[in-house]
Order: sequence, then structure tokens, then C-alpha cells
Amino acid sequence: MFYQADLFEQSQAQPSRATRPMRAAAKQSDLVDRIAAVTRRPRYALLVLELIAREAAPNGSLGPYVQTGEGRVAVRDWLCQALAPLAKRDCRRIAMVEAVKGEVMSAAGAADDPAELERQCEMRVQERIIRSGRTSISRAVSDLVRAGLLRRHYQGYRVDHINRGAQREAVYTITAEVKQALRRH
Repeated sequence: MFYQADLFEQSQAQPSRATRPMRAAAKQSDLVDRIAAVTRRPRYALLVLELIAREAAPNGSLGPYVQTGEGRVAVRDWLCQALAPLAKRDCRRIAMVEAVKGEVMSAAGAADDPAELERQCEMRVQERIIRSGRTSISRAVSDLVRAGLLRRHYQGYRVDHINRGAQREAVYTITAEVKQALRRH
């Protein structure tokens, strides 16, 4: 059986710098300090936190689905789509796009419509971006949970089941300190 730390109570022995409660007059720089103490990618984690805080309900929770123009999307996939433009010029993204184009073109016949081939390429690139982005989102959320800025729980079929992912979707809830620090003036 595996152990997922953010689902169980943390020991109250000696709170680390990352989990200490923030002052009432929290500032965004305090958030950055707390995030930087627990993650190797603080900017990415801060972007994830900002997106969650911006779309969260008045109670601070977001998920398991987000309503978009195309319909309901799982919160993790929505975050992946929102952050996908960050890697447009990344050399790994460019290589992946070229590899997908090569795959589609090699499978295509001479009579295939070029517009349809371009649409297939774009669709496959988006599928790969979402698939690889889910891991990055999960890591960032785990870091935010470890920093004490976010809570994660799962909602759906058999909520109390010990097997993670049993047709359940994540729900992210920001803390009151984050809500206060990121509120709009």
C-alpha cells in the first residue's frame, strides 16, 4: 500500500518554515518565499496557484471540473491547457511538433486533404501536451500542498477508496492566507 502524504495529517512536532502560518497581512512575496522553500520550480507553482485562486469559487475550491467554452473539463486538464503556451518556444516542444508532423505525414496517403492533416497534427500535439502536462501540474500541486497553501482532495466514485484514481477527480482548495494575499484591489 502506498502513502500519499497530503491525504493524512501532518505531524505537529516542529512546523517547518514552509508550513508556518502566514501573518494576517500576508504579501505575495511571503507566498513566493514559502513556495521557493519547497519546490525547484517556484515560478511554475506560483502560476498554478494564481490560476487556481483566480477561478476558485467563493469558498476557495476549484474542481473537479471547470466550465469552459467547450464544456466541462477536468481541473488538471484545464490547468494544463492554460499553461501550455509557456512552452511554445521550448526546444523539446519544437522537436515534439516535428515528430508528430512526421508521424502524421508518413501515415497519410497522397489524396489526403492538407487542412485535415494539419488539424490531425494539432490535435495530436494537444493530446501529448495534456498528457505530459498532467505530471507537471500534479508535482506543482503537491509542492503547494507541502507549503501549506493548498489542500487537495478527491471527489467522485468511491471517495473513501484507498486506490487513488478510482474514477475520482481532484478538487483543489486554496487557504485563507492565499485568498487574502492574492485578492484583487
